[in-house]
Amino acid sequence: MIISWKILLFVATALLASRSSCQDDEDDAETGITIDVNGYVAYCPCMGRFGNQADQFLGALAFAKSLNRTLIVPPWVEYRRGQRNAVMVPYAEYFKLEALLEYHRVISMENFMEYLADYEWPVGKRKVFCYSDRHGAKKGECNAKEGNPFGPFWDSFEVNFDESVIFGPLYFDTHSPSTMHEWLVRYRPDPYPVLAFVGPPAPFPVTIHNAQLHRYIQWSDQHHYKAEEFILENFYNDRPFIAVHLRNGLDFERACEHVKESPSMFAAKQCIGERGQYGTTTEEMCYPSADTVVAQVKREVESNKAKAVFIATDNDDLISEFKRAMPNVKFVKQSEPASPHLDLAILGRADHMIGNCVSSFTAFAKRERDVRGLPTTFWAFERKLRNSDEL
Repeated sequence: MIISWKILLFVATALLASRSSCQDDEDDAETGITIDVNGYVAYCPCMGRFGNQADQFLGALAFAKSLNRTLIVPPWVEYRRGQRNAVMVPYAEYFKLEALLEYHRVISMENFMEYLADYEWPVGKRKVFCYSDRHGAKKGECNAKEGNPFGPFWDSFEVNFDESVIFGPLYFDTHSPSTMHEWLVRYRPDPYPVLAFVGPPAPFPVTIHNAQLHRYIQWSDQHHYKAEEFILENFYNDRPFIAVHLRNGLDFERACEHVKESPSMFAAKQCIGERGQYGTTTEEMCYPSADTVVAQVKREVESNKAKAVFIATDNDDLISEFKRAMPNVKFVKQSEPASPHLDLAILGRADHMIGNCVSSFTAFAKRERDVRGLPTTFWAFERKLRNSDEL
């Protein structure tokens, strides 16, 4: 491969830069023209849909910072009706990449693969990391491209792996100095310039510490203005307004049947706490009845003197039931086809929100509302402290 003098000059200049230098220039984040000699972290966001991916993105961001490596920000993996394979949507389609630089160094995966991969992660030297071997064609290896979205994700960037690295029993505890020190010692940048993981290098659900990083997740201008425009058109003369998230599809109904044996399932910890210190997960919290929903919305409407209610749902909007109980209140939802991301942006801006304790989609909106200092309550849940936590 012939390397131009411009690339050689660029590489030499980058290598002379401080190892701890930050990519403060916005253009660096947009074009990927800065080499990080401390290395990179990459991963496939291959667990679940948007809410789950967002949870683990925050953990991956914390992990990269703990190792002082640049995070290669992956696209969002979306599953669309009528399409067999997952679709890859660049991070910047929904959120500002440059806002992440306030916390740590990042580069989009699209830019890394286009500008830096040939030098930093050349073909023939690409290693993939997994906690333990995965089922697949090769025994004792990560089989990183087995299944959907694993294969489609890496194929979208024309990535094949030449070697598997099994790192267990190490884990991703960014709040354990000894654990992170072992990562630093065992996987140095020279032999391992890119730590590319089969799945996110982060726990699910997001830990209470990493949840605070949500302040760096900022909507793109396009989605910001869409949300503001929707609110202006629908609620300008109807403030305050309440937003509700109804997770009442058949898939969630079936999942909620298992809350007794799995009280911390999905995002339940956002309500009950890391140790269940604030309450117990119930099926009614997870999949509330229509009567519970209507009664709670009516109570919050009266308490907040709300004039309107925005409804975000994956199934039944319950508008007919709401109108019978509150004939003088305005009920609004998106016209079809609804954008889940616009739903999220509106949920994050309402004067009050009622969400689902177990839903990671609700959890995303709740974190944004916390950043904005806005109140949130949950279906069929009232936070309580156990005696041992009251001291």
